[in-house]
Amino acid sequence: MMDGGMMDGGMMDGGMMGDGMMGDGMMGAMGIWGILAILTLLAVLVVAVLASIWLVRKLREDGRTPTTTVGAESAHEALRRRYAAGEIDDDEYEHRLAALNRR
Repeated sequence: MMDGGMMDGGMMDGGMMGDGMMGDGMMGAMGIWGILAILTLLAVLVVAVLASIWLVRKLREDGRTPTTTVGAESAHEALRRRYAAGEIDDDEYEHRLAALNRR
């Protein structure tokens, strides 16, 4: 016979812990907050990774583009200026211009 024991007001019917083993009050709400915290952390990590990738690409692009463009234009301008000033003759101008255009 069962008098007392676990079935009569013990842990199975919520006697010791309220509404069962897991409890429906605070434990349910903490589960939702835990999921939101994990999702927020993942979102922050994704944003940090994407920002890092963008920054690295931007720094590489900024370091490469101006020197190539400005350097090539400056060399052509300097060659034209020296030719116009009479520092170099026609043959030397043509030779150096061809060399610049090959680069």
